Amino acid sequence: MTVASSGRQAAGAAEQARVPPRQIAAAVVGNALEFYDFTTYALFATALGRTFFPSHTPFESLMMSLLTFAVGFVSRPVGALVIGRIGDRLGRKPAMLLSFSLMGLGMLGLVLIPPYALIGPAAPALLVVCRLVQGFALGGEVGPTTAFLIEAARPERRGLVGSWQSASQAVASLAGASIGLLLAHLLTQAQLDAFGWRIAFGVGALVLPFGLWLRRTLPETLHRREPAAGPGGAGWKVHVRPMLLGLMLIMSFTTSTYVLLYMTTFAAQTLRMSQGASFAASVANGISGVVFTLLGGALSDRLGRRPVMITARTLFLLCTLPAFLLMLHFRNAGTVMLCTGVMSAFSSMSVGPALVAMSESMRKDMRSMGLAVIYALGVTVFGGVAQPLVTWMIKVMTSPMAPAWYMMAAALVGILAMYLMPETRPAPAVIEVAPIELA
Repeated sequence: MTVASSGRQAAGAAEQARVPPRQIAAAVVGNALEFYDFTTYALFATALGRTFFPSHTPFESLMMSLLTFAVGFVSRPVGALVIGRIGDRLGRKPAMLLSFSLMGLGMLGLVLIPPYALIGPAAPALLVVCRLVQGFALGGEVGPTTAFLIEAARPERRGLVGSWQSASQAVASLAGASIGLLLAHLLTQAQLDAFGWRIAFGVGALVLPFGLWLRRTLPETLHRREPAAGPGGAGWKVHVRPMLLGLMLIMSFTTSTYVLLYMTTFAAQTLRMSQGASFAASVANGISGVVFTLLGGALSDRLGRRPVMITARTLFLLCTLPAFLLMLHFRNAGTVMLCTGVMSAFSSMSVGPALVAMSESMRKDMRSMGLAVIYALGVTVFGGVAQPLVTWMIKVMTSPMAPAWYMMAAALVGILAMYLMPETRPAPAVIEVAPIELA
């Protein structure tokens, strides 16, 4: 074989292994829709409370709305076990199609539920059912899709490609915040309560047919050969340590993610800012999340997963306290946007590499379910209660600094897990050049 033919074969193999943007979009569209839903729910939590949970005080309505948001997390572990197992047995593609379809049903149901004023207690009951269906679907979403991204990407590009999973969350948060900001400017508060929030959720539902079409065109990666296949051994025993460390990481990340999504409610309820100005916090969160998640993933391909995620999470820990002090002192949209953007930047830079590292630390035949279970448990225990817990902490402690202390404590747990994790970035491939054939 000549050097030229060997080079052509290597180039062809690399080209074949490249993940087209369409496939990346198909994999992350479900996670994006999830966070669009989360962002929209957080933005309109007060309106949803008035629509489905009328009470004597605004605080009671808001708390019931946020607790209903948390109820959806109860069914996540079940979805992780069922859909995650499908991903490891039947393939990533059927699992991804199932989770996205159920997710769409839950979102459409939410849009169509009549208010409490029309159907009474049936309204909040139907809302809970929709959140449970969505929770089941979302519990099985992250495992198969992250496994697909890691398995479809070239080993030296896994960090960047895998980080699109987290970056899609920021894109969706940005879209949700932008639509919420637009509606706040176009509609009155009464109109937002009556039908504005339905428009916001309806926009997300429009993505459903497009997402299903994209996912139907995906290749299957379950049986594709993988250069770096995670730990050896059989059974779940080899996954105990990676799963425990992964749970600590998800606890840290989901806490910061959901509290940063809560900043819109924090700005409106605690800082007493206008609704339009408070939406700006979510816009800053989304922009920083997209840019710095991908930056963190790209850097982890060059420098390794551990140094990038440890450095970024430490900077997040250090900036959280001064950021909240500045917001409380100035109480204006510019300061809230700046501080939220900085916190989001450092948090996001660590999330992408960590999710990739968790995936790489697991064997391929258990990766879909393993990731799904870790993510579902972490998000259920810590993410679902984050917003109502922070709201309760602010009231009981009579301190607007409660969100800062909560995120800082979670960041310390995440940093400890990162130090205990091994480096999972695949070693640079050794390129063997065939000798030149002599005549």
